[in-house]
Amino acid sequence: MIGKKNFIKINDYLWQIDRSFRAEMRVPARVYASEKMIDDILKDKSIAQLINGTALPGIVNYGIAMPDCHEGYSVPIGFVGPIRSSDGIISPGACGFDINCGVRLLKSEWQEHEIKPFLEKLIFEIEKIVPSGLGRGRKIKISIKEVDKILNQGAERLIDQGYGEKADIDHCESFGRMGWACSETVSLKAKNRGRDQLGTLGSGNHFCEIQKVVDIFDEKKAETFGLFKGQIVIMIHCGSRGLGHKVCSDYLEEFIPLMKNKYKINISDREFACVPFNSSHGQKYFQAMAAAANYAWANRQAITYFIRKAWQNILEKKYSLPVLYDVAHNIIKKENYYIEGKETELIVHRKGATRAFPPGHPEIPLSYKNVGQPVLLPGTMGTFSYIMAGTEKGKNSFYSTAHGAGRTMSRKAALRAISGQNVINELKSKGVIVKCQNQRGIAEEAPFAYKDIEEVVSVVDNAGLSLKVAKLAPLAVIKGE
Repeated sequence: MIGKKNFIKINDYLWQIDRSFRAEMRVPARVYASEKMIDDILKDKSIAQLINGTALPGIVNYGIAMPDCHEGYSVPIGFVGPIRSSDGIISPGACGFDINCGVRLLKSEWQEHEIKPFLEKLIFEIEKIVPSGLGRGRKIKISIKEVDKILNQGAERLIDQGYGEKADIDHCESFGRMGWACSETVSLKAKNRGRDQLGTLGSGNHFCEIQKVVDIFDEKKAETFGLFKGQIVIMIHCGSRGLGHKVCSDYLEEFIPLMKNKYKINISDREFACVPFNSSHGQKYFQAMAAAANYAWANRQAITYFIRKAWQNILEKKYSLPVLYDVAHNIIKKENYYIEGKETELIVHRKGATRAFPPGHPEIPLSYKNVGQPVLLPGTMGTFSYIMAGTEKGKNSFYSTAHGAGRTMSRKAALRAISGQNVINELKSKGVIVKCQNQRGIAEEAPFAYKDIEEVVSVVDNAGLSLKVAKLAPLAVIKGE
């Protein structure tokens, strides 16, 4: 049994379990959390899963959990796993089923008092033209040939077809495309799932939310990001839909027998199905993961196009709604870091964790070079969300940070605790409009089923993983089923 006694307190926001705790650990396990949050994290299997993650071949320095961590498949959601490319593995479960689930933020020139008369019509119009819910897609299916192009080209493909402008992908992680993606590594069944789901929200904690900027913490960074107090912004949270889920499940099914029978990798939990990164199987999954990530960026680009269309329909004028940033939180990437004094190529697995590159980093947009990469941390319904910025202090976490509030209660437990209508009524009393195809989905995503976003952000900010820039309050939200 793992308890608080097993942790070494490094500081008020960082805790460690040494590798001596269990023989198979290759590196220590680190958790970014307050003391109160550690007590809560110990209530599920997060720490046990993190310790299992420290046994992955090739892992360096630490296995890391973010303050929003909670129990997931294989490693906890909120996991960062830095693994050497030379002799390490790649693990689909440590990326996640919803490959490149991520967040995009659009900016407007409007303030709350200007948008209020149109708010109800606007959220209804967005809900009408951006389908949401489990398995829900668009009426028109694209061809497999077009799916292949999207898998290979990502959001760039949509820009080329007129569904946005170049500035959209200039302000997007990896410019909305992983260049090593290969559509041939994605199964036909996965591609078929993606034929009608481009430009759709999906289910669970996915949402589209109209918000207002209620606080500015760093005037310089906020000005650089194009933010001002009272501003209306739109946050989109979704991923690669059924296509990405199928890619993950396809490769898990393939890797489970390969792990022990072919590659002789002994991990205590089969959910950690993995193969050597440099093997033909590892490279094939890496290409398929990138293809699914490209689909997710294209999906958020399509949603952006339809939101802009909805604004034009209701406000009777074309508004650009520029992209502040688009960042992933279920993804695997090659990144270089100095390990034991030597520059080393790592395969960084981030599952429910967001990258947060510092000022001057070559992979962030030129316009943000002096202030750092924007970081988008969504709360849950009726709670605040945050815009933050990457900082050099985040180096010890491999420039990674939290991705949101993180669950404290299972969906089944939330359903037992409250009805969807009660959640809607509570949010309405706070002035928040909620649209959802199914009230079950509302109950599953009740605010009390999540950690306090204020506590998560406090840890992230004080630990230097990323720094607060602005605070956002919800006005209207569309939830997946």
